[in-house]
Amino acid sequence: MKGRVFTRRLGLVAVLTLGIALGFNSAALCADTDTVTVFAAASTTNAITDIGKMFTEKGKGKFVPSFASSSTLAKQIESGAPANVYLSANQKWMDYLDEKKVIVPSSRFDLLANTIVLIVPGDSKVKKVEIGPGFDLVKLLGDGRVAMGDPDHVPAGIYGKQALEHLGLWKAVEPKVARSKDVRAALTLVERGETPFGIVYATDAAISDKVKIVGTFPADTHPPIVYPVALVKGKDTAVAKSFLDFLKTNEAKAVFKKYGFTAK
Repeated sequence: MKGRVFTRRLGLVAVLTLGIALGFNSAALCADTDTVTVFAAASTTNAITDIGKMFTEKGKGKFVPSFASSSTLAKQIESGAPANVYLSANQKWMDYLDEKKVIVPSSRFDLLANTIVLIVPGDSKVKKVEIGPGFDLVKLLGDGRVAMGDPDHVPAGIYGKQALEHLGLWKAVEPKVARSKDVRAALTLVERGETPFGIVYATDAAISDKVKIVGTFPADTHPPIVYPVALVKGKDTAVAKSFLDFLKTNEAKAVFKKYGFTAK
């Protein structure tokens, strides 16, 4: 008799344990389906943070952002990071994930455009630089360096390198480049006065009162700076699709405009 009671108790404990486990899993699943995790290029940090806050305040879902260089985020997504939406600062890394069959091709579209500029610390004596034929960045740098995203993988750095190559300056400038993990890190180096010049997006320069723009790279010196966005395959939930649609609204476009982006 005692053996039967003990067996029943064990069975009840097992059922309760299973129920609790299933309950936790269900709660986690609900949380996941109610949350959009956005992996976005570092240069969009301020704009996407504001837009994510608006999205949540409107009761459309919870928002979790992750900002870094487009290349870093693409590699993380390829490795299975739990991103629902990917916003890249160039076509290259979106194409990379497309080739790996990691994104939903039909969801992809070009969201934003940007420009690259030459910046100096706010207290620099440099006022204006004409970027074009005769532009001598090496002479301007002297013994200093120019901060930019690592041109081997960071989009802002890639665009900067392409512009300098077009102007015939890259080989001379390359040894003087302070390579940064992303465009915001390059901005920080100039803000701190650790480098006398930097090449960043116009939008990054616009958010800082510690730097000033002294020149803009002509559009014909580099490919168009376009930010594509897409859903991640297998994680294209309803709330993720809703967030992607929200990026197209006039409210979201106003935020992008506020930070200096051009909405496509």
